[in-house]
Amino acid sequence: MNKRDEFLKSQKILRLCTIDKNKFPHITPVWYRYNGEKIHIGTNSKSQKIKNIQKNNKVSFCVDIGVNAPDIYGVMSKGTANIIVEMPKTKTIAKKILLKYFKTMENKSAKELLDDTDCIIEIIPEKFSVWNY
Repeated sequence: MNKRDEFLKSQKILRLCTIDKNKFPHITPVWYRYNGEKIHIGTNSKSQKIKNIQKNNKVSFCVDIGVNAPDIYGVMSKGTANIIVEMPKTKTIAKKILLKYFKTMENKSAKELLDDTDCIIEIIPEKFSVWNY
């Protein structure tokens, strides 16, 4: 596995950029999971990012770390977002995302987040940009 994929799989926060109804960027930090091909983000269908994607499914994202050289590394990409609403697929993917952040699904917060997740944003990245300093 290359450094970029290892990095995307290990990091915790992805900044997702969608375009709102007034054509302005809407940037949201989200929890995510990268499987080596696709980015998955669990959310609720009432969220602003979903409303934006329903109108324009072109998105971009950034994952980065570090403030001082030589410990700065980042990856950004653009892609097309699809919204997955089929059950139980949505809950299966949501559990995989949440298990990246919680040791078990028995955690109260994990259960609440799973209950609130009724759709998954699936991004197929088109081109990656990687930097390090």
